[in-house]
Amino acid sequence: MPEPKWQKSTYSGATNECVEVRTVDGVVELRESDDEDIVVRTTRAKFAMFIQGAKAGEFDHHGGLNI
Repeated sequence: MPEPKWQKSTYSGATNECVEVRTVDGVVELRESDDEDIVVRTTRAKFAMFIQGAKAGEFDHHGGLNI
């Protein structure tokens, strides 16, 4: 059985500088497209909470982002 393909956000457009995500055996995996060797793994529930926090602006203060 082939491994699931990585998916990137449509917001990334044609660039290769983005975060990619996939689900393997019920685990969510994330990586940066320009550094494929580092993969972060988490549960679906924790990933959903992260996405909710990101949409709510919970992490905007990190990295000097003032969005």
